[in-house]
Amino acid sequence: MRAAARLPCWGTGSRASRWRRSTTARSPVPNRPARLVGEQLDGVPCRRSEAAGDYLPYLPTREELPPEAADAWTEFLAQFTAEEREQGPGLAAAALEEFTGTVVGDEPRHELVVTHNFLAGWLIRAALDAPKWRWLGINHANAALTVIRYTPDRPPAVLLFNDTGHLPAELRWTGFPPELHV
Repeated sequence: MRAAARLPCWGTGSRASRWRRSTTARSPVPNRPARLVGEQLDGVPCRRSEAAGDYLPYLPTREELPPEAADAWTEFLAQFTAEEREQGPGLAAAALEEFTGTVVGDEPRHELVVTHNFLAGWLIRAALDAPKWRWLGINHANAALTVIRYTPDRPPAVLLFNDTGHLPAELRWTGFPPELHV
């Protein structure tokens, strides 16, 4: 892995190391970035989770989608295999069960989930109680941070979304086409 590719991982891990965390979950996809982030988190257990993987969380029908986006999104989703389309919703349900909601008891839980764009969009969509198809178009830069707070007797709160302030300016929009850099 080139140094330029390692830098976002170190930046993310370094920033996350300043927060109190109970545990870290990462994608089951063998990848060096997740390990590099984990190396910055001294003493925090890191576990693989199928639910933190890279998959289609929900496959909307054409009728669910906004008419102006239906053609493009239907074409985009058609590129995935039948197996990918079938496995994703079960994993997405498991992710909501494993990573969201308030905890039982009085001990707070602070969990870092090192995951992929689609699941990040799915968790944000759920936090905002948006329609299931709305994970589409919620895009993350590489190594960006999102923080969702789950408090008893309140709806979830998105505290940070797609925050790349821990990265050098030239790496803040990786994963986005140049015309979307702001």
